[in-house]
Amino acid sequence: MAMVTGTDPKMDQETKETVVTFLNHCCRHHRPPGACVIELVDFLNSLRLHLPSPDLAHLLVSHLCFDNNHPWLWKFLHHALSSRLLFPLQLLSLLSSRVIPHRHSHPQAHALFLALLVQHAFTFDPATVETPSTKLKIINSIDVALQLSETYKIRDLELGHIFVLFFYSIIIALIDSTLNDWGLQVSTSERSCLVPMGDQYMEIDHKVTHSFEKGENHEQIRKKNSILALEILESLTESKKGVVLLQSVLLNMPEKFNCLLQRFHFLESLELTSAELISVSQVLKKVSANIRAVSHFDYGPSKNQIVGKFVDVGSQNMASLRFNYSYCQSPCWVPLDIYMENSMDSKQIPTKSAIIVLTESIKTLQKFNQASWQETFLAVWLSALRLVQRVEIDPHQSFVFMDRDPPEGPIPHLEARMSMLLSIVPLAIANVLNDDSEHSLSSVQVPLETGYGHERKSDGSRKLGLISSIQILGHFSSLLCPPTLVVDASNQAARKAASFIYSSMNEKSESATGIHANTNVKAGGNLRHLIVEACIARNLIDTSVYFWPGYVSTSARSLSDSSPLEKSPWLTFMEGTPLNGSLINSLTETPASSLAEIEKLYYIAINGSEVEKPAAAKILCGASLIHGWYIQEHVVHFVVKFLASSVPFTHSGSWSHLINNMSMLSAVLHGVSSVDTVHILSLHGVIPTVAASLLPLCEAFGSVKPTSNSTSNEPSASPYMAFSLAFLFLIRLWKFSRPPLDQFATDGRGAIGGLEYLLSLHNNCIISSQEKLKINTSDSASVKPVYIDSFPKLRAWYCQQKSCVASSLSGLSTGNSIHQVANLILSMIYQRISKGVISSSNSSSSPTSSNACGEDAFQRPVLPAWEVLEVLPFVLEAILTACAHGRLSSRDLTTGLRDLVDFLPASLTAIMDYFTSEVTRGVWKPVLMNGTDWPSPAALLPSIESEIKTILTSVGVDVPSHSSDGSPVMLPLPMAVLVSLSITFKLDKNLEYMHSITGAALENCASGCPLPSMPIIGSLWAQKVRRWHNFIVVSCARSVFRHNKVSVAQLLRSCFSSFLGTLCISNSKLTAECRMNGLMGSTFSAHGSYPYVAPGFLFIRSCRNIHNVRYLTDVIVDLVTQYSNELNGTRANAASRIKSSEPSPSLSLAMQSAKEVAMLGASLLCAAGGILLVQELYKETIPTWLLSRDVKHNNDSVVCHILEGYSMAYLLILSGSLIWGVGAKLPSWTFSRRNRTVGAHLDFLAEVMERKISLSCHPVTWKTYVSSLVGFMITYAPAWIREVKVETLRKLAHGLCRWHKHELALSLLQRGGVAAMGALAELVNLVEFEQRIPMPCS
Repeated sequence: MAMVTGTDPKMDQETKETVVTFLNHCCRHHRPPGACVIELVDFLNSLRLHLPSPDLAHLLVSHLCFDNNHPWLWKFLHHALSSRLLFPLQLLSLLSSRVIPHRHSHPQAHALFLALLVQHAFTFDPATVETPSTKLKIINSIDVALQLSETYKIRDLELGHIFVLFFYSIIIALIDSTLNDWGLQVSTSERSCLVPMGDQYMEIDHKVTHSFEKGENHEQIRKKNSILALEILESLTESKKGVVLLQSVLLNMPEKFNCLLQRFHFLESLELTSAELISVSQVLKKVSANIRAVSHFDYGPSKNQIVGKFVDVGSQNMASLRFNYSYCQSPCWVPLDIYMENSMDSKQIPTKSAIIVLTESIKTLQKFNQASWQETFLAVWLSALRLVQRVEIDPHQSFVFMDRDPPEGPIPHLEARMSMLLSIVPLAIANVLNDDSEHSLSSVQVPLETGYGHERKSDGSRKLGLISSIQILGHFSSLLCPPTLVVDASNQAARKAASFIYSSMNEKSESATGIHANTNVKAGGNLRHLIVEACIARNLIDTSVYFWPGYVSTSARSLSDSSPLEKSPWLTFMEGTPLNGSLINSLTETPASSLAEIEKLYYIAINGSEVEKPAAAKILCGASLIHGWYIQEHVVHFVVKFLASSVPFTHSGSWSHLINNMSMLSAVLHGVSSVDTVHILSLHGVIPTVAASLLPLCEAFGSVKPTSNSTSNEPSASPYMAFSLAFLFLIRLWKFSRPPLDQFATDGRGAIGGLEYLLSLHNNCIISSQEKLKINTSDSASVKPVYIDSFPKLRAWYCQQKSCVASSLSGLSTGNSIHQVANLILSMIYQRISKGVISSSNSSSSPTSSNACGEDAFQRPVLPAWEVLEVLPFVLEAILTACAHGRLSSRDLTTGLRDLVDFLPASLTAIMDYFTSEVTRGVWKPVLMNGTDWPSPAALLPSIESEIKTILTSVGVDVPSHSSDGSPVMLPLPMAVLVSLSITFKLDKNLEYMHSITGAALENCASGCPLPSMPIIGSLWAQKVRRWHNFIVVSCARSVFRHNKVSVAQLLRSCFSSFLGTLCISNSKLTAECRMNGLMGSTFSAHGSYPYVAPGFLFIRSCRNIHNVRYLTDVIVDLVTQYSNELNGTRANAASRIKSSEPSPSLSLAMQSAKEVAMLGASLLCAAGGILLVQELYKETIPTWLLSRDVKHNNDSVVCHILEGYSMAYLLILSGSLIWGVGAKLPSWTFSRRNRTVGAHLDFLAEVMERKISLSCHPVTWKTYVSSLVGFMITYAPAWIREVKVETLRKLAHGLCRWHKHELALSLLQRGGVAAMGALAELVNLVEFEQRIPMPCS
């Protein structure tokens, strides 16, 4: 039929009358309907009317219903639909809106409509509608008839939407009309607009029956129509096209599909008693089975569709592991170990708390590994236990020691690792269980089952999985052995369980609350006892676990009633005993056991006396914060509340509120300044809030002018000390705790690091909380955003600091106020030097010590701290210049700087900033470290260099030759000053707030030094603190990777080798112990007389210092490719079985190994660069790899190319999932970033599919990569697909169809959301159903 193009003229009244006359004439004379259709087409073409004609459809339906309800007209409609004179969906929609409501009064029309429906329900060809105006008319016509926009809340309907929604509406209408005909009514949230009920039905259907007399024939037709409608339902729902359309509704409108299920729940609850209903019971069961099968279909594509006949390659291997516990220690859980160990790096500020990250990781890996919740939770516990055990080999070093002494070094130790095991992990698991409860209570009760046979249902399966995982932990005795420092806590937990059992057996009502077992009693406690107590404290499990066989040892039970008990100091405190010296010390050293104890302590700190306030603050920041694992999240909350609640939000120039609480706030700041405490706060994700709270404290304390004797009376409460504690803490957070590299990627927030970065994190968190909880910002002061402009003195210093770092100082004009203050500071320094107040005998004294007392105290300037900091860059330039020109000796320079730090500890920041900047500029001559003018490292330098070489060689890294070889040891003058100053500080735990900044500044300074200075610095510090020797050696070894790409590549290769144990590796130590212990190190074996650092451990500690971090992406992709090819070599016999009907077992194992390779690569990539490297992988690295992959090996088998594409797709999908998660509930900025990144990559794939871009990789690699990536997204991350443009999905789907992957194409569009329904409908119409498409699973 020729179609007319051009404008779309309307059918006028004269034409309508002509058409009606023509139809009446043909009907009376019984002319062949087909011939009449041809004549009518010619007539409409002569009038230049577009076909199919929406106006003609309206005319025919209005003429037919019901004044001219003649069988001939129904035959004419059938021929009209077949000849494309009419658009089938429009005609059927119009007829359904007229016939179904009047089916009782016009049963003959209803019967003819059903016959027409069953023939043309799937007739859909949008290509027949050529003009937009005609398409719009058809869409509007169907929308009005079926009320689609109103029912489904879709604004911009397309013809594809119309097809899907028409089909679903018809299904609902047929069910409702059949139930109505049987006299049954089901209460559902929504009803079909085509089936009126009650009074509405009486008004519509019976208003025309006054002229129609019912007869026996009429009633028989009506009954037959009900049976026919049910049979049509069976036919439509078992059709392959129908299944695809219903699945689309289920995936994109689950609440609508739930209404359909409600109807069948209702039917199944009835007892069909009448003969009429019994006769159709079998048909009804088939229809119900069809609908239920749709709701239980396999959400992933067929296992044979992604890469030929071996998609789910791990299923056989995994199934064989289900009967033992090795699966939970398999390589597929390596992201957990790497993330937990990476979270122990104190030099980073996470954007989210470890609880949130771990929650998402648990859910993501459970889905990727197709594991039960028991296996998942067990894997999490084992990873956390390995993390704790690794402290025995020295965290941040991975040295293997046979003794069990606690490690040394200014880095997080056991406390942070125990916090991960007993606080972070239980809280993350609690989140997972809460998600399970929310899902169980959701209104859409659609079972989510996969085709893999593993548990995926709710109803407590997660809770049961948690309980069984803890029970199984008893089989891992080597990991449960408690470190020395927590043996007493483990024994106490075991003793508590034994006491509970003893009390239960003797029916004693008293509890053991407040009673601590004598820690000298050996009760056989282990880390599982602590895990159980942590879970009980958070209501994850109950005390019934105490009765598990073997949980409490016989020795513990025998001691339960015989050993002496100690009364907890917290019980004494709760009884009302006032805080005194001995009680304060006991409470500080003993963790609280309940939230009530912490709340009472907080109340005293806020409302107590001037003596009680700092004491309560000190107690709160003591053992309760560090070792109070069971209530740690509450303690962290109150610590943050201490700082934030003291912040006034209406600043009128007075900070009296903060100054009045200076002693209490100083106690808090000093209590949280230790390395482990800061790291615990970081794990709980409160660092941005703490930083925002420090700004007003710095502004207030730095503006106070101290009295002349304030430093001598109570140093800890002096304005200088209070300011220094707050200021150094703030500097430590934003300057030396480097933000993750992913924040340097472009995003909508614009945060690029520094103080603004921290404040943006805090403010974004506040805004997100307000949006989520609808909180009024006036309700609580703690939810106010914080901006640096609100603190003028801090802002002025911050701007000066950035300018001083960026360029050299411009000098001072004589006579201005800054010049005068600078002269005062210089005079103080030179007077102290000239009088020799500081000698070598007391060079390790602490700040604000006795040096400030006596006759010289009056000579110190009495200035606010901000004024002192303002002039320090000029003071430092003056004394450094004097030293360079010989006017000031090196010893006097160091002495003067040390006195400056004693005077104002916060000046350490200015000193570090200035000298680090000068080292970077490289304008100062090096000085000789000879032991006379400057300290000499000669005593230990050769051994330090030798140990560095040993460590690097053991992990397969060729050591760059920077040995001194007897040549003079030299450092740039500013560097020599810094290291000389640093070794004067006393190693006191109370000075950790200074040590943390000093060490980080030295490391940053060394990175900007043109000379290999780290071994020299390390040697000097190793001479001062011999117990830090191992820490220092490894820190020096890490510096090799900062600028050396070759060394980085070698270390990464060693990571893969130690984990996978393949390829040719000459170093036997790397392959002696593969998998997790080989990668990260363990306590179970030593590798020789010299220290051994595991390659994965060394990489995690070094990766964030690498200068060109983007280089890592290329290296990891190259290693994944190489190892995938190697897997082909190890499975050579698999190639001959590719085309067999069954997947090759050896090939399946190779594919599973390829997953492990990709999983390791993704884990290392995310640990090293986070979002930055993942975005690079999506946007640049993988596209470049596909474009430039040189196919040189013509003899490579097909399996080789399959493994390449498969592993690369898994690397991409897993890395993105670990960073962004697989769910749809994300912060807006994360959602938009994921949307852009994934969309850009799929746009690239679509362009290649359209043959607009040519590739260099092998065609099998390309096809496998695309098929695998799409399959992985469908199975693991369907929420991602909804974020992709529909046009991109359409291109990918059509490309997959050209490869005969119809199931994959349909599954992709099914998950594209409501917007992709149109593309799905078009594809369903085009697909030849010779291939298997998604069918219901039995």
